[in-house]
Amino acid sequence: MGAPPSQSAGLTIDTTSGLVCGIELFDETSGAPIHTWRGIPYGADTAGPRRFRAPHPIERWEGVRDCSEYGPMAAQPSMGPGEKIRGTEDCLNLDVVRPATGEQLPVVVYFHGGSFIYGSSHEQILRGHSLAHAMDVVYVSINFRLGVLGYLDLRSLGEDCEANPAILDQLLALKWIRSNIAQFGGDPDNITIMGESAGGAAVLTLMCTPAARGLFHKAIAQSPPLAAIHSSMQAKFWAGELTRRIDLPEATVEDLRELDADSLIRAGQKMLWRTGELIQMNTCYGPTVDHRVLFEHPLEVFESGGQHKVPLLIGTNGDETSFTKAFYLRSAARKRAADRMLRAFDPDGTEAVLHMYHHAQKRSDFAELLSDAIFWAPAIHAAGAHAMAANTWMYRFDFTPPTMRWLGLGAWHSMELTPLFGDLKAAKTAKLHIGGRTHLEQLSTTMQKLWSQFIHYGNPGREWPRYRLPDDLNPGRATLIFDRELHVSYDPRAAFRRVWEQYDMTEWGIGRPEIMQALGLSPNDAQDQLALPPAKRMSQ
Repeated sequence: MGAPPSQSAGLTIDTTSGLVCGIELFDETSGAPIHTWRGIPYGADTAGPRRFRAPHPIERWEGVRDCSEYGPMAAQPSMGPGEKIRGTEDCLNLDVVRPATGEQLPVVVYFHGGSFIYGSSHEQILRGHSLAHAMDVVYVSINFRLGVLGYLDLRSLGEDCEANPAILDQLLALKWIRSNIAQFGGDPDNITIMGESAGGAAVLTLMCTPAARGLFHKAIAQSPPLAAIHSSMQAKFWAGELTRRIDLPEATVEDLRELDADSLIRAGQKMLWRTGELIQMNTCYGPTVDHRVLFEHPLEVFESGGQHKVPLLIGTNGDETSFTKAFYLRSAARKRAADRMLRAFDPDGTEAVLHMYHHAQKRSDFAELLSDAIFWAPAIHAAGAHAMAANTWMYRFDFTPPTMRWLGLGAWHSMELTPLFGDLKAAKTAKLHIGGRTHLEQLSTTMQKLWSQFIHYGNPGREWPRYRLPDDLNPGRATLIFDRELHVSYDPRAAFRRVWEQYDMTEWGIGRPEIMQALGLSPNDAQDQLALPPAKRMSQ
């Protein structure tokens, strides 16, 4: 255990919201002193009449606010059995961590993952103590609305709501950080947004959101499930499911504001697990193309060159969904599931993709298909398009603990967080690294160095070539492979990449005529339910 925290006058900071007092403690990995301010509110309570609406800045408080304890997480279901709900709707707060020095440092703003349902700024592995010290940065991790309350478009039940409360929360947090981070010794002109999984999708979505212009200068997206962006048809489907689960089929948005948050979240969990849609890449929650905040699907924005043109570091893990090898006992069932999943997006492009994976009849092929469909293919699409407009670096994380390698599971989802954050004791998989601890520590040092160089200078260094198209001087599509030995692979799995480039992942529901019929939609309605205003270019 580190030394007990202490407070001092030097840790009292004047922000636009009021005075905050932090604490000094010692990073358990390095023993170095760090300063941290926890649970700083950046927005007002979003409960009651403010539910499903845009967030408001918090009113300035009187006196000094004690920021030695973490703030409440967003209201969410517990990970364990039962229907216990954690957190609260009054969750718009953030944490700041920095080395105990007086110098101005680059800023990292982190968006946690958790399938748009779970997570918080202060999960043990995400607290950032080791990261801030090793990378010499000011680290900011934020809480924002989740699930039913943050990532569900309910406009089909009434227009008096926002389709993307979570994105609006993130924008408000970034504005607060831009206005206040200099007081904490952070450079407001050198801000990197960073996230993993749903947080990685948040990063790429913000890169495609016009209102985020000027709020950040670099981006890091780790394992972003960018196909999870909701179409308008998808949003209408899930809004209807929610009202059925709360037994109010004619409910309006106002009716949902009258309910307690716990009831809404429990109803959301029921529709998540009981509809059978999850295995078809039809997730309950995610950002929605609403034509107000997010004007087009991010993959379309990247393709057209309308994204914020900042340096981007992006990548995935080698075996993101290896746990799905346990799904389905029969090969015929795996084949049918893969076919249904792919046809929901693009019936015409499905057969070519299935052929590459031998129609997903083997457990390993099925797991690889899911991993690629959810994570790798969207990341490759975004990286290739962004490389045409701005500097881009691509990675693949293949490092596997000895125990997981023996089990045949590989480098699955979120495994890269352990070496990257440097808190090797915090990871839930820490015990799996028995026999490979030295390699893990070496990998941690390497990853932190490369991420730090990107955060400080917008370039991770010479050993990591940029991701770009081939030319006379380089073979192109360089991907840095993180394993026991680092190496660069040029255009890895090229045949798979070419097949996925012909598959459209931007409009879920095209291949689900039964849902269109149930919603009273025609194929044309599913393609475009709202008139799309001219795309807003965000050239920089």
